[in-house]
Amino acid sequence: MTLNAGRDRSGPVTATRRRTARQFVPPQHGAWAMLLLPYLAGLLVAGFAWPVVPLLGAWLAGYLLSYYVLQAIKTGRLARFRPQIQLYAPITAVLAVPVVVARPEVLWFAPAYAALLAVNAWFARRRRERALLNDLASVVQSCLMVPVVAVVGETPPAWAPFLIVLLYLTGTVLFVKTMIRERGSVPYRRASIVYHLAALAAATATGILAAAVFAGLLARAWLLPGRPLAPKQVGFVEIGASILILATAATA
Repeated sequence: MTLNAGRDRSGPVTATRRRTARQFVPPQHGAWAMLLLPYLAGLLVAGFAWPVVPLLGAWLAGYLLSYYVLQAIKTGRLARFRPQIQLYAPITAVLAVPVVVARPEVLWFAPAYAALLAVNAWFARRRRERALLNDLASVVQSCLMVPVVAVVGETPPAWAPFLIVLLYLTGTVLFVKTMIRERGSVPYRRASIVYHLAALAAATATGILAAAVFAGLLARAWLLPGRPLAPKQVGFVEIGASILILATAATA
């Protein structure tokens, strides 16, 4: 009886926690890789300095804030997302203040982020957040974190690693679409292959390692679409690719 009672009590509690987590954490698993990869690439190039710690917190909290703000814009229901916005807005601000005070140069990037977020808001208002251009705007936002981390670490903006990460994440958008949402689409598959050929040519200019890695990315864009891979398996492929990109960015 005691064991059963314990199970009865823990079940609703666990379910409540899961519902709360779903309310405050976006169901976008791939977004976390897109957030962390550029940050880590910048960190590997710039080295550690204390402002990069609150920068990471502000970066992650800012993403959570922007997600729920865009959801409010999309649905026109601000009240529905007010708790999330009221939670993440002050967290983002509190963590961003010491970064800006210590490294005011980081504000150079503010106009670019504002413009790219405006693109996201435009597509959200029209309920077209899955549009390719909207995805690419989000990719550029993420990749700008590479030079941002460099500036915060008091080193020159890391444009070669930025290019490596940008080429990779842009290709990932196309590749993942051919594997999931645009599975079976011949135009998307062709566009992905053509893009990866161009990315290989551009990456080759940064070094032999980049050429080898992007040749592998081209092979995966050419060979994997059409194969019966589950989204989780596609995710594992991209985790491996992200590790290789980190190594490439660190040596670019």
